Amino acid sequence: MNRDQIFEQLTLQIDKNKIMMDAPMKEYTSFKAGGNAALLIEPQDKEQLAYAIKVLSENQADYFIMGNGTNLLIKDSGYSGAILKIGAGFASIHVDGTQVEAGAGALLSAVAKEALEASLTGFEFAAGIPGSIGGAAFMNAGAYDGEFSQIIESAEVISREDGRVITLNKEEMNLSYRHSIFQETGDIIVKVKLSLERGDKIKIKEKMKELSARRMEKQPLSFPSAGSFFKRPKGHFAGKLIHDAGLRGLTLGGAQVSPLHAGFIINTGDATAADIIDLMEVVKHTVFDSSGVMLEPEVRIIG
Repeated sequence: MNRDQIFEQLTLQIDKNKIMMDAPMKEYTSFKAGGNAALLIEPQDKEQLAYAIKVLSENQADYFIMGNGTNLLIKDSGYSGAILKIGAGFASIHVDGTQVEAGAGALLSAVAKEALEASLTGFEFAAGIPGSIGGAAFMNAGAYDGEFSQIIESAEVISREDGRVITLNKEEMNLSYRHSIFQETGDIIVKVKLSLERGDKIKIKEKMKELSARRMEKQPLSFPSAGSFFKRPKGHFAGKLIHDAGLRGLTLGGAQVSPLHAGFIINTGDATAADIIDLMEVVKHTVFDSSGVMLEPEVRIIG
């Protein structure tokens, strides 16, 4: 792609301070590892996002949508296309009765706080997930027996095919374990509507504190990671399979299978993306040899 030409076209409608060339993606992802993106664009509203997509499409440039970067790893060689970051410009949160409308860039922790203030229950499971609403809807994220499919009502998206703004209801999203139709269509989530229930504010707060304490006790939160690295195989727990294969604490370069929770791969300080990917492959094949189960990464790897 002609990066300079695209940059100039983008600045016609997007502040040039929101467009970066050779963006160091390790600074934008929770793994704190990986290479650069040729372009990083941070649209501030729906119109700028649609314009950026139009410019990139007209220039036949590859592009990738990211949220808070908590489930993403860019290879050390970098990404030669453009990354569109859905962030602060899409972080609005509005509560109406038992419904919460949140922009794709809103952090899950912020939405959980608003739900708590409104005495709405059903979102407690997501309070400690360090991602954004858009990314969580895209992945049908979940934790502690809760997942987005239980609470999402609709999503407003920009069609990757023709740039139209359309609204999908829950049934149209084809939600299943860590899957949504957006992974197939590439449509870009800009806003979601959640349906919660009235609850007791004190009990909601206690549940959030309890889940937070469980996370702090059982997850390696002091190290950069992307959370649970592998999807849960049917009938199994990835962390237990990895532990049973004798891989807890296994280190390769700066990447390590967490001694605290074997389902996490952590960056001990100086991991490269290659360290993380190589360790992932060792884990996958060792677990397969010992259990017959092939683990599938939950983390998205691009480049």
